[in-house]
Amino acid sequence: MGRVLLLNATFEPLQLVSERRAVVLVLGGRAEPIATEEEPLVFRSASLAVPIPAIVRLRDMVKLPTKVRTPPLTRRALLVRDSYRCAYCLEHADTVDHVVPRSRGGEHSWTNVVAACRRHNTLKGDRLLDELGWRLHFEPRIPEGLWWRWRYLPDSHPLWDPYLPRAS
Repeated sequence: MGRVLLLNATFEPLQLVSERRAVVLVLGGRAEPIATEEEPLVFRSASLAVPIPAIVRLRDMVKLPTKVRTPPLTRRALLVRDSYRCAYCLEHADTVDHVVPRSRGGEHSWTNVVAACRRHNTLKGDRLLDELGWRLHFEPRIPEGLWWRWRYLPDSHPLWDPYLPRAS
């Protein structure tokens, strides 16, 4: 199942929803389609055929929190933050590594976890960077702002581009 960009009433991106959820929002009158592909897929029932939109906009404003909370630390979010690059060699990363290993008192937090390639993650093990003579190519940090995840969306639909913030 594909994804559909859900916009607030003010055209700010809120989240990606499933095609089914987007159609339910449109049929329920809570959202309106903004953009649809030239030859869209269609959901069909016995009496209805609904083209699946690429973008839907809520009719009513959803108030966003003024204070942005720290996003949850997940493997995917971490790899997105680090652009799928190893903190030790800048090659493609597919694993997660604790800079100060948990076995040595390191925390599982945004400032102690980096993306790493399998080779460097295995070589590092539970040792400290000083013991290996390694250094980080970038400082691990907490993602800032409510829209940080939109800047790095790797497989965005071309119709979404006018509504998503650009990478800084």
